[in-house]
Amino acid sequence: MPRWTGTWLEGPQATLREMRHPDQWPGQRIGLPREGSGSVAPFGARASAMLIDIVASALVSGLIAASLDNPTPVDRQIAAYAVIFLELMLLVALTGQSVGMRMLDLKVVKLADVTKPPGFVTAFLRTSVLLVTVGLAGFFTRDGRGFHDLAAGAIVLRD
Repeated sequence: MPRWTGTWLEGPQATLREMRHPDQWPGQRIGLPREGSGSVAPFGARASAMLIDIVASALVSGLIAASLDNPTPVDRQIAAYAVIFLELMLLVALTGQSVGMRMLDLKVVKLADVTKPPGFVTAFLRTSVLLVTVGLAGFFTRDGRGFHDLAAGAIVLRD
């Protein structure tokens, strides 16, 4: 007699990649290549880039908090959110890449015009939704776009 945990502890029998038809890939519906430059950035690379950005922002906000006289925990949190917000918004708006994205060869583009950086409105929308929803902890569409990308009309691609 099998244990009652045997069905759910074994996990799914197929991964999402295996369930997808072999002739389909993220970004195919919007005309993006399967691999290489211009293809949809994988979740692991995006998460790693965000982790790099969080660490870099934490170091900078720590320096800011250290320069304050008697910073409260609220002051430290405000500094941390302000630094990561400014980093993500300004760098993505001007160059299409944050520090972590540049290190991992990723870029943000606006779907309406993929030839130039997204601009301030797109970067502001994307960054605001990303920080408020915490990226919805990894929920992405079939095309590899998170909720923050959908709200801003953007997508993250391999550079």
